[in-house]
Amino acid sequence: MSILPDPQLPEEPAGAEIAVHSARKDGREVVRIRSVDQGGPCVIECEVYPLSGLNVDPLRPGPYRFPSRTDADAFIKEAVLALTYLGCDVAHFGP
Repeated sequence: MSILPDPQLPEEPAGAEIAVHSARKDGREVVRIRSVDQGGPCVIECEVYPLSGLNVDPLRPGPYRFPSRTDADAFIKEAVLALTYLGCDVAHFGP
């Protein structure tokens, strides 16, 4: 399973959006994770909003390509767990 950014992916991967997770800390969105099914491989896109600084544009690490939705779901599950341990409230949108 690879979780390295895939530089060959376009800005907006083609495919069906599976789900979006939004993490908030002290009422402010800090992370948004979007998963896209590409008919086999699955791509995870992230937007990170730093708590410090005046920059309102998110950082966009990734996107991350996984060979299957199962692998992508495992990555998201661990990311959500880590965000929860850090005191974030995480909401899930989608199936």
